This record gives sequence, structure tokens and C-alpha cells, in this order.
Amino acid sequence: MKKYTMETTVGIFLVFGLLCVGYMTMKLGHVSLLGDNAYSLFARFTSVTGLRAGSLVYISGIEVGRVEKLTMDQESQKALVEIRIRNDIKIFDDAIASIKTEGLIGDMHLSIDPGGASTLLSRVEPLLKRNRRWTSQISSASTPSEM
Repeated sequence: MKKYTMETTVGIFLVFGLLCVGYMTMKLGHVSLLGDNAYSLFARFTSVTGLRAGSLVYISGIEVGRVEKLTMDQESQKALVEIRIRNDIKIFDDAIASIKTEGLIGDMHLSIDPGGASTLLSRVEPLLKRNRRWTSQISSASTPSEM
């Protein structure tokens, strides 16, 4: 019986270690298994120089989401940015998004002035919630050369 206690102890620590590695991988990779508590918005910019997928999104200096994907809108020939915003954050349809520089290194992030109109960006239906195109006032990107 003593022969198997050592193997059992090692096995328990091995399984615990693998669970910890899996948990940290999911946390650092921003992966969600049980569902996401965020919704998508889309913003158009003339230039997204320096912005990348995973860049932070701030409202009034508070982190509220991340940039999910950068693509090209072929109709308007502008950059289309998919933004994931936490469900508890309300953004009005007169909101203004701009690309700003963060820190001395020059990392870029998206800053949103939430606006104050009486109309919220619609999240009525699940399909609209996931695919709402934010076409209201979007400012052009400010690059470090313009500063």
C-alpha cells in the first residue's frame, strides 16, 4: 500500500500543476469558456496606424474593453475596428472614438468619449448586439507624427 502513496501524491501534484497552467493560459490569452460578458461594436477610421488586436479600450481613463479585430471596409475604403465592450458599459450613439498614444513607448489604445444623447447604441436583439455598426461621429486617428 505504501508503494502507491508516492505515485498518488505525484499524480495529484501533476494534475494540479496542469490545471494551474491551463487556467493561466486562458487568463493571459483572454479566452472565455463559459460565455463572454461583452458585446461588439464597430468603428470606422481613416487610419489605424499603431493599433492592433488586443489593444485596450478606455472610457474616461477606465479600461472597458479590447480591440477584437482590424479589417478593411471595402465599401468606404476605411479601416473597420471591432471593439469588445463589457456588458455593463453604456455607450450613446453620439459617442466619439479616437486612437491615442499611451506611455513613453508609444503603445496605441482606443479612447471613447461616451456621449450623452438619450439614445443608446442598440442592443435589443442578440444579432444586433453582436453586429452593431457604429457609424456615428468617429474621429480620425491621431498618430504620433500629428502630436
